[in-house]
Amino acid sequence: MRMESSIEDFYCDEVLSGKTPVEVVIETDKTLAFFHTRPFYDVHIVVIPKKHITSLLDINSDDRDLNELFAVIQKVAKQVNDQYGACTVSTNIGDYQSNKHMHWHVHFGNRIRVD
Repeated sequence: MRMESSIEDFYCDEVLSGKTPVEVVIETDKTLAFFHTRPFYDVHIVVIPKKHITSLLDINSDDRDLNELFAVIQKVAKQVNDQYGACTVSTNIGDYQSNKHMHWHVHFGNRIRVD
């Protein structure tokens, strides 16, 4: 499995720190949505919480920040759906999750070959 980099938490270490610039789609106090730095699809947006949460399995259902996160995911999905007529929203868990910071993919279009 290919990792974005050798960093286990690319989103905290690179994106949220500002070391890796991103094209922002939506930003709130607690959430960031941006175009993937190495997209796998024609349109590929990543949505992350600004605080570190390892994965979907580690969330606390009482966490009020999740409402904002899911509102942003919904807003991004609506934008992509309105523009292109469809989209996929997904997250990975376990060995499928190469980056150990919960993140959601909103994407549309053809899969781009990634070597």
